[in-house]
Amino acid sequence: MFVPTTLHHQSCKTECKAFLPDSFSVLCWNVHKNNKNVHFIDYLEKQIKHKKIDLLLFQEACFNNDTAFMIPNLAFDAAANLEINRNFYGVLTASKINASYAKAFLSEGKELFIGPHKSMLLSSYLFKDGSKVLVLNVHAINFRENGRYNRELVRLFDFIASYENPIIIAGDFNSWNKKRLERLYERVNTLKLKMVSFGVNSDVKSFRGNDLDFIFYKGLELLDASVEKAGKYSDHNPLFAKFKKI
Repeated sequence: MFVPTTLHHQSCKTECKAFLPDSFSVLCWNVHKNNKNVHFIDYLEKQIKHKKIDLLLFQEACFNNDTAFMIPNLAFDAAANLEINRNFYGVLTASKINASYAKAFLSEGKELFIGPHKSMLLSSYLFKDGSKVLVLNVHAINFRENGRYNRELVRLFDFIASYENPIIIAGDFNSWNKKRLERLYERVNTLKLKMVSFGVNSDVKSFRGNDLDFIFYKGLELLDASVEKAGKYSDHNPLFAKFKKI
């Protein structure tokens, strides 16, 4: 019941660019299953144009074989963790650039022991000089004990532990208590990742003062970062970051 019939979804119904520009922008957003809403799509198109966004990392996205019309002129890869009435839900990474590689994963543990797994998507994008950036789109396990959360974190970061090229790890980490945050920061520090800072009083989604959404990176220069208030579209706000290839 809780394992989707298709884990990895792909769509490219448009002609995408072959290479990521040396300076590129990223949007990371838990969209709360609202990405089919026509008002959401209109808002998203405006943000893509205004902020010149190249990569969109969604959590709790809804998708199927017709998703391309919801994300105009973009290709996407997605990792499903739920399937309901022929719709799939999970993490989705859309881009103006075709991914050179993409693979979907499910968490080992399940929500509340008998609920669904969580999903994550690993993808890479080429720069014109042949180098690449690895992008990990994450929706971490939520309603489980801290021990299970910690084991999932270790497994998640192990996917990129030996990777030497530029990396972006972003998503909803469900880090809603101090112990979860401490373990998350430990893993980030071990891999020498940097955290995009949005300021002390930012509009990043939080629970009792603990931020849930993050963008981490390595091997890139951070040029800009912001959070947009978008409460009428989701219970999370979108995170924006602009990077430059070093």
